[in-house]
Amino acid sequence: MSDTFELKGALKVLGQTQEFSGGFKKRELVITTEGDYPQDIKLEVVKDKCDLLDRLSLGQTIKVGFNVRGNEYNGKYYVNLQAWKIEAVGPAPQQSQADSSDEIPF
Repeated sequence: MSDTFELKGALKVLGQTQEFSGGFKKRELVITTEGDYPQDIKLEVVKDKCDLLDRLSLGQTIKVGFNVRGNEYNGKYYVNLQAWKIEAVGPAPQQSQADSSDEIPF
């Protein structure tokens, strides 16, 4: 599947990096979308991209490019939104306006 998607919203939750067997790492984040009916959407980053989220601040407006990943395990089906690009489109709450468009390279 080559479809990619994009969301824009305020960073609500920035999880800790989780490490699994085999050296696999992932980190979750939640953004609150903009609009008439805001939604809290959980996304994840994996492997070496986990540390790049340290540049973000809670409350900061970000734009996230992501892919939808799905898999089956023991008869159960799972869907993950895997971020591949995160761009800060608003300043961090304690940050100056001059630094408001930092892109985290994924």
